[in-house]
Amino acid sequence: MEQPNEYQNLVNNLQTALALLEVDKNTQLYQDTISVCNHLSKPGFQIAVFGPFNYGKSTLINAILGNRTLPIDIIPTTGAAISVKYGEELKTKITFKGGRQINQTGTEILKEFAILDGDRRMREDVASVQVFCPHPLLKNNVEFLDLPGTNDREAQDKLVRDKLLTADLIIQVLDARQLMTLTEREKLHDWLIDRGIKSIVFVVNFLNLLEPEDQKEVYKRLRFVAESFRADLPSNISNLYRVDALPALRSRLKGDVAAAQSSGLVMFESALQSILAAKQEKMADIRLPRVVTIATQIKQSLQAKAQSIVSELKTLENKHNGKIEIQQKAEKLIKQGFITSVLELRNWLEEQTLLYRYQSEATAALQQGQFSNWERNFLQPKLVELQESIIKWVTQASEFFNRPQPETLAISLPPHPQVNLPNKPTNSDSLADTASVGVATGLGWVLGGPVGAAVVGSAAYILNQNLSKGKQETTEVAYRNQLLQLYTDAAKDYLIRFSKSSLEQLLNYQEKAEKIINFQMPEPPLDVTTKRSQITLLNGFVENIDRELDSLKTL
Repeated sequence: MEQPNEYQNLVNNLQTALALLEVDKNTQLYQDTISVCNHLSKPGFQIAVFGPFNYGKSTLINAILGNRTLPIDIIPTTGAAISVKYGEELKTKITFKGGRQINQTGTEILKEFAILDGDRRMREDVASVQVFCPHPLLKNNVEFLDLPGTNDREAQDKLVRDKLLTADLIIQVLDARQLMTLTEREKLHDWLIDRGIKSIVFVVNFLNLLEPEDQKEVYKRLRFVAESFRADLPSNISNLYRVDALPALRSRLKGDVAAAQSSGLVMFESALQSILAAKQEKMADIRLPRVVTIATQIKQSLQAKAQSIVSELKTLENKHNGKIEIQQKAEKLIKQGFITSVLELRNWLEEQTLLYRYQSEATAALQQGQFSNWERNFLQPKLVELQESIIKWVTQASEFFNRPQPETLAISLPPHPQVNLPNKPTNSDSLADTASVGVATGLGWVLGGPVGAAVVGSAAYILNQNLSKGKQETTEVAYRNQLLQLYTDAAKDYLIRFSKSSLEQLLNYQEKAEKIINFQMPEPPLDVTTKRSQITLLNGFVENIDRELDSLKTL
């Protein structure tokens, strides 16, 4: 029986989910998932016989096969999962974990490799034990699996638990002398029912060792227990049978049909044939429930991991959004400070402002030959102060938003004004009056700003008053007025040139700086995008598994 194509997508999704979950290969979930995936593609029909040690499991299989195929003794000895398959002759194949094999006619070799050692432990070097038997029941691709007892050591229990997941029919052997113990009930739930394994048949052994009245009472109680765990079997098939295993084996070895009938073996074999006929035609009814169970566990693990990542993502996003909020607030504050500083410098650089504040000072400095000192000590410090106020905000933006700074704002001063002095008049007697004008205008520079402007204005006013009163200008006065006008015009031209070039430089710098101060929404951090992708991927596989399971349920 080949694996149907419709199973392959589900298998791929489950196996990929294991990788996404990074499930440890030693965990039960990993091993169960791999077992189930392999089970879907497994041909044939496997019947697993399990129960505690010394319940007669091997004896029951021998009775069905009609010979002493499996080792049986008063002391329980089965220490491996022994697979019994069809073969033309009775022979045994032992496969070791290193790959070495032993093939031998008969089954005597089982006593060496398939029994517990002196410390009642399974052999650790044996990978699998297979027995080939020429029995008609096995010819139709049927396999018996004789499992170690479950009431001894944890290693045996784990082996049995794993093997039960891949069996298509479970025969649970009960001891009539002990009814169904609490441990057996727990295993029935934990190992079978809770894992989606529902094809279960109970076989009661040792009932012949009880008194007739006790047999009826025990069987009645066992039937009640068995019916409470109704198996997934054909409607006309019971899930509880009595087989006295040892008498059944002896009757078969002797060919005593009547004894085999009275042992319950014939009735059980008939039921077994009916179960095989019904189940082999529709294997999905057997295998799908346990696939659903394992797939549900995988889904729950995927959902749990996705939820965990969602919590981590929320923390990261809150941190990221908080940082953005801080940056947006910083952008607003920096922009306000930057604009205020730019406006302050721009207003200071306005032509009328410069002329009003500095023309008289510049005129006086030119007259006294101190223009460089005036420029260095009075004009340039104010310019630097206003520039640094702007640069401070741009530097903060560059550092806060992690962007390169533009070229620094360094407004250059224009070349010094050049005054071409006219020739002094020939009739000039002294330069005293010229000096007095220089002193008068120099007071404006010393006093600074509007006061100096008032002084110069007063001087100009006096000159204008002299002219308006019609006083006759002397040649010397005319010369002084001409000098004053030349210095005044030169200072004005200097300040106008300074205003024009500086405003252009400021505008150019402002355009570059605003790009740095303008906050742009950053891309999410790599860990945020990674976690978002992980959540999408995990949820996608949950949906894929659901879709594949739904499609299989409709088959």
